[in-house]
Amino acid sequence: MNGSRANNATLLSGIVDGLGNGKANAAVCVPAPYLQQCADALAGTALAWGAQDVSIHASGAYTGEVSAAMLAEFGCRYVIVGHSERRAYHGETDSQVAQKALAALNAGLTPIVCVGETLEQREAGQTNVVVGKQMSAVLELLDEAFVARIVVAYEPVWAIGTGKTATPAMAQEVHAQLRSQLRERSAQAAEKVAILYGGSMKPDNAVELMQQADIDGGLIGGAALKAADFLAIINAA
Repeated sequence: MNGSRANNATLLSGIVDGLGNGKANAAVCVPAPYLQQCADALAGTALAWGAQDVSIHASGAYTGEVSAAMLAEFGCRYVIVGHSERRAYHGETDSQVAQKALAALNAGLTPIVCVGETLEQREAGQTNVVVGKQMSAVLELLDEAFVARIVVAYEPVWAIGTGKTATPAMAQEVHAQLRSQLRERSAQAAEKVAILYGGSMKPDNAVELMQQADIDGGLIGGAALKAADFLAIINAA
């Protein structure tokens, strides 16, 4: 929940100006009130845009909710579902996250499906079980064609905004598990789906993280609020 019209304009123009002919796919996912600003500022550029959440419901008496069809009208390509903050602060369940992913896909959007464990769960040795369960809920709801169209983001919750970062080997271990789950569901999906790392990726650790076999990119938080830092991560990719 960051941004203002003035700050957004500066940030977006800085990112677009620095992108050049970069080969990496990049997008910004913004608070819903700023989607029109993004559509106006980014149309025709290499930078895509998306939203931070979506409703399970297509329409109706759900005050305050935003449907996938509404997001699509703003030219969104992506929408984040199941972010750790939505799970923690809004009580979103694995089932609800899966339904949000389905709603996004039905509207032609690409859901960025977030999974990840807390520090307490990691220290209890539950990482594989927790992340596996979160991922399975999505894979079980979607048909094979839809599975191949998602993006996955691994967020070790204990490494977000704390200054802690999973070592590249620790991150790769979980990413490999997620790739294996995808392969069990669909060989095509295992090849096509990008698995992003979302645990405090920064310019100084991006290269080492993305050199791992199953880390295809990053879901960037604080570093994306500074054009130079975000561009450095994009260039690393």
